[in-house]
Amino acid sequence: MKFPHDFLFGAASASYQIEGAWNEDGKGLTNWDVFSKIPGKTYEGTNGDVAIDHYHRYKEDIKLMAEMGLESYRFSISWARILPTGDGEVNDKGLEFYNNVINECLKYGIVPFVTLYHWDLPFTLEEVGGWTNKRTAEAFVKYAEVCFRAFGDRVKHWITFNETVMFCGLGYLKGAHPPGIQNDENKYFQATHYVFYAHAKAVEVYKEMNHYGEIGITHVFLPAFSVDDRHENVLAARHANEYETFWYYDPILKGEYPSYVVEQLKEKGWTPSWTEEELATLKRNAGKNDFIGLNYYQPIRVEKNNEAVSSMEHSRETSTLAPGNPSFDGFYRTVKMEDKTYTKWGWEISPQGFLDGLHMLKERYGDIKMYVTENGLGDEDPIIEGEIVDVPRIKYIEEHLKVIKRAINEGIHLKGYYAWSVIDLLSWLNGYKKQYGFIYVDQKDNLNRKKKLSFHWYKHIIETRGEEL
Repeated sequence: MKFPHDFLFGAASASYQIEGAWNEDGKGLTNWDVFSKIPGKTYEGTNGDVAIDHYHRYKEDIKLMAEMGLESYRFSISWARILPTGDGEVNDKGLEFYNNVINECLKYGIVPFVTLYHWDLPFTLEEVGGWTNKRTAEAFVKYAEVCFRAFGDRVKHWITFNETVMFCGLGYLKGAHPPGIQNDENKYFQATHYVFYAHAKAVEVYKEMNHYGEIGITHVFLPAFSVDDRHENVLAARHANEYETFWYYDPILKGEYPSYVVEQLKEKGWTPSWTEEELATLKRNAGKNDFIGLNYYQPIRVEKNNEAVSSMEHSRETSTLAPGNPSFDGFYRTVKMEDKTYTKWGWEISPQGFLDGLHMLKERYGDIKMYVTENGLGDEDPIIEGEIVDVPRIKYIEEHLKVIKRAINEGIHLKGYYAWSVIDLLSWLNGYKKQYGFIYVDQKDNLNRKKKLSFHWYKHIIETRGEEL
């Protein structure tokens, strides 16, 4: 069986991780421009000032994507390039750059799939409270509208936010991302609420503009499974799914928050200060979402945590989602299991976990259209006689594409697959320690690009529509 003709084979990137040109052509300062320069926050002090210089080399990079046969390219726009102060004047040079990227994609028949927010927030908004301040949510809606007007005639696929749980969790619970705050549950839940509100308003604006495209949101998908069938561990898995998945998709798709979580927030005094108007905005726009994006790398295996958890100290190293840590509320802990396979960074490789998770989503949300907006393997790619032989990446993606094909056969409404990442890029916290891309970037030689083994393999998969998988 081949993948359906309207299934998009793509790959993804993010503005801060590839563009560089951090202070060129009128771009404003972002939270990451500032945060990455605080000593100790990133591996060996790496930052996105240059990254892989995609800003100056986008033509070369998109040409390589075309050579790989990429049908679609998912990239993010840097808000501060468009609106340098977040909600002030529009920067025409910023619009020009993204117009050029979009047009370059279209020149080769590559479908642009645009993410509006992939973590780089204009610093002026960070300074007034970031996502804990409603001003940021309102500013996002203005920014989204500017982008819809500028690019909406050619961009027909929009993602509002990438992985709210990550930028809010790492920003306000673990302190590993800006604004670097630890263990502040109130700010964490408030921030998530304003993101969902901003999303709903942006969807409303988009639909009113009649661009005849589609819009949705992307979340990191961490389906939780109990380590065994003991009642308390089954309960721990339910708790994890409620907090890590349903909290992030219920307000988007159902227009209301999961009651399981809401009741507990009330008890603990963590309820966001939300207004009737904001809740009504979620409700009013829930049915207007065209799809959800899933960034899937691993499931989590959980058990009930029965040990007291004192105030948790976090570090860059403990913020990687490797198993063995208690949840932020101490209710469960993630477990590394003997009978599972893991990457060298401790992430479980489980295509089956993805398939099971997809059915869980269908059961809860019905036949919503889904895209795999990220999936891939971070590794230290071996270079043998000048060739980048990234066989583990090929195996990883191959196994996941097999279960995606199976999921489609089982009635899951999946319409595209975007590997993370199209090209080797800067990790937010870990520099260039591991690679994810189909295209190698030589950090020691003028950022020269080179095709990896996986580049040729993925090209073949796209050409044959995965018939041999």
